[in-house]
Amino acid sequence: MKKLLLLLGMAVLCLPQSEACTSILVGKNASVDGSVMCTYNIDSWGAMHKMYRYEAGKHPAGTMRKIYDRDSRVYHGQIPEAQVTYLVNGNINEWQVAIGETTFDGREELIDDKGIIDYGSLMDLGLQRSRTAREAINVMTSLVEKYGFCSSGESFTVCDPNEAWILEMSGCGPGSRSVVWMAVRVPDNAVMAHANQSRIRRVDLSDTANVKISKNCISFARKKGYFKGKDNEFSFCDAYNPPTFGGRRLGDSRVWSIYRRLTGGMDRYIPYVEGKKPMSEVEPLPMWIIPDKPLSVNTVIECLRDHLEGTPFAYDAENDPGAGVYDTPFRPQPLRYDDDGTAMFNERAVSTAHTAFTFVCQLRSFMPREVGGVIWWGNDDSGMVAYTPVYCCASRVPHCYNVADADAFHFSEESAYWVCNWVSNMVYPRWSLLYPELQQVRDSLQASYFAHQDQLEKRALGLLKTNRNSAIALLSDYGDQVGEQMVARWRQMAWHMIVKYNDGVVREEDEHGNYKRNSSGFRPRLSRPGMSPNARRRIHKSTGTRYEVPAKGKLDGSYM
Repeated sequence: MKKLLLLLGMAVLCLPQSEACTSILVGKNASVDGSVMCTYNIDSWGAMHKMYRYEAGKHPAGTMRKIYDRDSRVYHGQIPEAQVTYLVNGNINEWQVAIGETTFDGREELIDDKGIIDYGSLMDLGLQRSRTAREAINVMTSLVEKYGFCSSGESFTVCDPNEAWILEMSGCGPGSRSVVWMAVRVPDNAVMAHANQSRIRRVDLSDTANVKISKNCISFARKKGYFKGKDNEFSFCDAYNPPTFGGRRLGDSRVWSIYRRLTGGMDRYIPYVEGKKPMSEVEPLPMWIIPDKPLSVNTVIECLRDHLEGTPFAYDAENDPGAGVYDTPFRPQPLRYDDDGTAMFNERAVSTAHTAFTFVCQLRSFMPREVGGVIWWGNDDSGMVAYTPVYCCASRVPHCYNVADADAFHFSEESAYWVCNWVSNMVYPRWSLLYPELQQVRDSLQASYFAHQDQLEKRALGLLKTNRNSAIALLSDYGDQVGEQMVARWRQMAWHMIVKYNDGVVREEDEHGNYKRNSSGFRPRLSRPGMSPNARRRIHKSTGTRYEVPAKGKLDGSYM
């Protein structure tokens, strides 16, 4: 046992430095309406990302593009600007191309700090310069091959209305200005997820229509001693990001939890996800799964709200003191901590408190692009927000997602990021008490947006036949309207919660939502639910008779 604990402790110390981001890709035949869908939870501590927007443009020869790091805003250098660039709202462009990512640290010796292009800038460049997913992959790989890639390992989601691709990439070492990469098309009837662990394993390299690979990808792995087999045995994952305890337990556990929601037979991979047995004794997760039934946007959103419920990795509310007195499914950051020299960790779910923004892109080849491309957006934990739609050709970003005077250091009641975080941070520590109310508001709003989508798009399609600008104006106005409605409802919920649940009591309400009063009208009628039943049992188990009232004892109201 001591040996196992030591091995686990050493493995945890080698966890990726950035336990961040979860993405899902859905092929068009795996969705209920023929949409290609993709998602992105950008989980980044302390970061405040707005919905970025890049206008379409034409640029004279010789125009240069300055590259600033997405995360640090440090200037890296400049590259020639493209002659033509396309409109981008968030992570979708006017041609329904969508790009997301998750980071895997991979092999530290391969990071090229002299490269010009970081992962965030590369996504922006791909969106601005591409009309299809294949074109985006060509743009992105050509750029880093020429100017270098200065981030650690990355798994990129690259999708359009017809195809979903995963592109994985790593540098080739300090000062190399070189990369290795591999891209695989997800089958149209499949769903794939990735979460801070490389996911591309052995594929048919002769299938050049669905597999792309850099010329140096396999030869460089051989040169470095990462791979010794035949070409057809090559696995990008095993060569450039061999699964560690952290990659399996904190990364692929999220993938597994998503897959188990969508199909049966996933328990066979629990030994892999647990991370305790060596890779030679376990079966890795499949790259993708065929879902038991087609997915809707709402189904995909539910996957993003996963807390490992119903799995062996969910927190045990009855026995785990970390759940606190209100059964929270979260643990404080960081995921890694030390207890008297023993390395410890917290489980990592898809839904997490440090999400800066989250989205689901809905890409539809059977509609004109102005109406077909929708990015369902939220500026907080995916489990806590109501996603609102922004259409890919919208003439502006909704105000609530791009408030000028709101940033990581300045709160604004107009900012979706800050208002949603305001509510979430009241709910997290009193989960069992407050979360049901947030859930009801969230789901009610979300359902209303889905219900109105068809009617809105029929109007837009009608306008599009005669006046494109009017159709775009309608969709842009709607994005603003629902964004502001959501933020207004969240503000209302914040003020409501601070009154209703003040000091751990619950003010009683009538059927109209008005607070009940005592007979004089001076004080509210209230209840004191106290801690959850699970917490009461935990305390009783751990403290024995210490807090038991003696058989002949008495507790009258004057003490309380």
